[in-house]
Amino acid sequence: MQSDFTIGIEEEYLLVDRDSFALAAAPDALMAACREDLQDQVSPEFLQCQIEVGTKVCGSIADARADLAHLRRRIAHHAKAHNLAPIAAACHPFSKWKHQDFTEKDRYSKLEDELAGVARRMLICGMHVHVGVEDDSQRVDLMPQLSYFLPHMLALSTSSPFWQGDDTGLASYRLSVFDNMPRTGLPPHFASWEAYQRTARTLIDLDIIEDTSKIWWDLRPSEAYPTLETRICDVTPRMEHALSLAALNQSLIRMLLRLKDSNLRWRTYDRFLISENRWRAQRYGTSEGLIDFGRGAVVPFSDLIDELIALLAEDAEALGCLEEIAALRDIATNGTSAARQRQIHTEAKGDKGQAVVKHLIEEFHADL
Repeated sequence: MQSDFTIGIEEEYLLVDRDSFALAAAPDALMAACREDLQDQVSPEFLQCQIEVGTKVCGSIADARADLAHLRRRIAHHAKAHNLAPIAAACHPFSKWKHQDFTEKDRYSKLEDELAGVARRMLICGMHVHVGVEDDSQRVDLMPQLSYFLPHMLALSTSSPFWQGDDTGLASYRLSVFDNMPRTGLPPHFASWEAYQRTARTLIDLDIIEDTSKIWWDLRPSEAYPTLETRICDVTPRMEHALSLAALNQSLIRMLLRLKDSNLRWRTYDRFLISENRWRAQRYGTSEGLIDFGRGAVVPFSDLIDELIALLAEDAEALGCLEEIAALRDIATNGTSAARQRQIHTEAKGDKGQAVVKHLIEEFHADL
């Protein structure tokens, strides 16, 4: 194999007031303190109530755990000084997008101008996982194979059942908002790196986009790094769940390259079929099954995870993340954040929305 499978994790957080539990804008002093402490590992996001962090290039999941825990702890520390708390949920349970302010940054101002009302509703947070794959042609070759597993990753990450105070009935409402953007969804199939470049260059040469960072597929070759960047996941409240998802991503890529070394590959299915599983994951999370196209049947999610863990055992062991891969069973068995949020909402005696946010604050800190 010609990849070292380095890993990087980006997470977007929402900032909430510790008294009202509603969204709150980050004061300039908070962002300044975070930047002084964490340098370029932290940045403002599209809305002032959001903040983004990114780990360094990590050689293992153990390294990623140490860095991500440090980032979460420091963000929480600086936020507390302003009576704020971060939550790692893809949508806020009750705050409204119309009441949020945009971050004053040229890139975001241009985005608002280009996308109009679509951009103004972008009160959503995701998690992006980068895995090092140095060879350009390999990155493009892996995309249609890895796309098969994107619904599995989405299902395991779902954390956005509520939108503006309403239960949407979906496990990931974030994706419904994000899919209104152009250049989103499952990536197309490209025969080569050159074909991908020609396609992207068409829009760049027309000044529609300045570079490929404006292509927001669920999976893409990174513009900035020699990595494959998976973008389909909701951000997850529990750090250990985020690490299990990152380990899944890393192990899948190693498995697919291992197949290639044996002159084999994962079957490429039509995007129409994978889109159906994507919808099932978005709607149900892990509570219903996904379609196994080889069997021609809907298979319970717990069975799919057991099969996936067995499939990836060799790769997870080589990467030092067997425990994180095995921990995926906990998510499949006990439910995702979306299920836990709904349970808290149902059982709450007082203000249900506030109870859910309080729960999300606790989960943010649980693994630190």
